[in-house]
Amino acid sequence: MLTIDGAEGEGGGQILRSALTLSMLTGTPFRIENIRAGRSKPGLLRQHLAAVRAAAQICGGDVKGAELGATALDFVPGTITPGDYHFAIGSAGAACLVFQTIFLPLARQATPSRVVIEGGTHNISAPSFEYLDRVFLPAVRPTGFEARLTLCRHGFHPAGGGKLEAVIGPVRPAAKIMLEDRGALLSRQGEAVFANLAVDIARREAVKLTRLLSLSEDEVKIREVESSGPGNILWIEIRHERAVDIFSAHGAFGVTSEEVAVKVARQVEKYMASEAAVGPHIADQLLMPLALARGGRFTTLRPTPHTRSNIAVIEQFLPVEITIGDTRQGDRLIVVVV
Repeated sequence: MLTIDGAEGEGGGQILRSALTLSMLTGTPFRIENIRAGRSKPGLLRQHLAAVRAAAQICGGDVKGAELGATALDFVPGTITPGDYHFAIGSAGAACLVFQTIFLPLARQATPSRVVIEGGTHNISAPSFEYLDRVFLPAVRPTGFEARLTLCRHGFHPAGGGKLEAVIGPVRPAAKIMLEDRGALLSRQGEAVFANLAVDIARREAVKLTRLLSLSEDEVKIREVESSGPGNILWIEIRHERAVDIFSAHGAFGVTSEEVAVKVARQVEKYMASEAAVGPHIADQLLMPLALARGGRFTTLRPTPHTRSNIAVIEQFLPVEITIGDTRQGDRLIVVVV
């Protein structure tokens, strides 16, 4: 049984989720200690507990210590079984992170699965539904992992109430990923999405982002959605010939619309000032599909703590070598050798 230190690197929930995914795919049991030790409130929250229970359900796994607030648990995987599954987090916990935990194991099966997840679909510090659908899935499809997503209801913190559906798999032939340049800029398209709030909040975000990035009015839309509670997210998709990324920020109490737009603009400007093909967040999410398929290489910005933590977990489960080097342009080149 592998022993994993949950305090390593960024010390967050990503270490647990990656371990669950790799455990199911390799049949390797593990014990994780110091779960989320790097967070202000360590231990399992509802979304982490939901990911553990979802993983155990799809593979018939045995879990010990899976309780709210737990800082250690044991996980012994069984056989992954494709089928119909429904997971309810019971809070505004990130449904998108639960999806990512079970996606690769189910996508590697010969028959498809249908999964419904209820919780938060637009959370701070988690990929949004749009990010999964427009950035993550297109990036991993060449590695043979497939899913189709449907957003049924928006769910914002703290009310939650969101719902997404996914048809996952079956597995497809894999290609080696070679993403060393992103090609020419094709489009920039953003949205200020809001629910149960004054439309002026989204309108001010859109106006400010348009000015900061020298966009046209048509390039940032305003959209009101239904949700169980108030919520707001501003995001923009940057599409190049060989790469797509989304940068976003959430509205929050005490944060002005203009401040939200500045947060988004700064992310975009940092990415556009580089020549990297892959943004900082999709970089850590690409590592596991590449390590499980045929490997590959991609350029990115300075790796986040999530990226380095993910590399450490992957190398514990799989006989792969993942290196980070510099490019002539000052970006980073990550190579996954299987």
